[in-house]
Amino acid sequence: MGGAASAETLRLSHNTGDTTTWQKGAEKFDELVREKTGGETSIRIFPNAQLTGGDQMKQAEMVGRGALDFVVTSAINVTPLVPEMAVFSLPYLYAGYEDVDATTGGAPGERMTEIMADHGIVVLAWGENGFREVTNNVRPIMAPGDLQGLKMRVAGPMYIDVMNALGANPQQMQWTETFSALQQGVVDGQENPIGAVIIPQRVYEVQKYITTWHYSYDPIFVGVSQKLWESWDDEKKATIRAAAEEAMDFQKAMTREDTENGIAFLKEKGMEVYVPSDEEMQAFRDATRSAFDAWAEKVGPDLVKLFQDTIATSSGTSAN
Repeated sequence: MGGAASAETLRLSHNTGDTTTWQKGAEKFDELVREKTGGETSIRIFPNAQLTGGDQMKQAEMVGRGALDFVVTSAINVTPLVPEMAVFSLPYLYAGYEDVDATTGGAPGERMTEIMADHGIVVLAWGENGFREVTNNVRPIMAPGDLQGLKMRVAGPMYIDVMNALGANPQQMQWTETFSALQQGVVDGQENPIGAVIIPQRVYEVQKYITTWHYSYDPIFVGVSQKLWESWDDEKKATIRAAAEEAMDFQKAMTREDTENGIAFLKEKGMEVYVPSDEEMQAFRDATRSAFDAWAEKVGPDLVKLFQDTIATSSGTSAN
């Protein structure tokens, strides 16, 4: 190991604020990389997509061509570049965490890693954004009809189709602009996970109602530029991957814990929480079926089947 002269600082971009579990996972990654390389390599973290001018969709593309070293982002933010990444977030694909872990930790996760590699990004480890829950300022959402006409901020193209299927009026918007849009009533609502986004980004300050409809899941990942990756020897690759895996395990555990404690916290902050019954969940599932089918076609039926089969094996139920 060389001395300070050979020390390198690599840049990591993510698109949420500096209070989120994305940030905490990135900080843990930096800490582990420093530790495992004896201080030879460190990671400088840039939140709020500041290296891409606030454009959360552009981060992966920059990592793909080697203009950025690392990205921590969620699958849905990569869909303009890699449409297949929408597979994770298909409406009502997953029943719970067990199903999720079976896919990210199994053959589907490996397949997605191969697909990402074709775009110049090496996925080092999967973390968690979580199940995306819906918030708004107009009324409690208890049935699909309650979304009728609501202006909903969404992150990616798939959610536009899902919201259209529910009769809402979706508006794609950068996360960095969303808080003020909610504050000013430019949009009525948004959807995001509780532990990873809604609480740390203080969405409860500008939203009155939340429904835990678990309609879509969103993983995050640590990705590294393939150009950079290929410049490292096997030992360095193994070291960086181990740091990423450990950091994302930490991030995922923290996100799940924050989500579990989150509902009580949101109530305390004055939000009205609605928890749908199984029958009500089925109504949302039925209402979003058209969007599921359209996107299953886009991402590829074989890929969707790989996910569904893995989930069916994990939960012992047949794919619907």
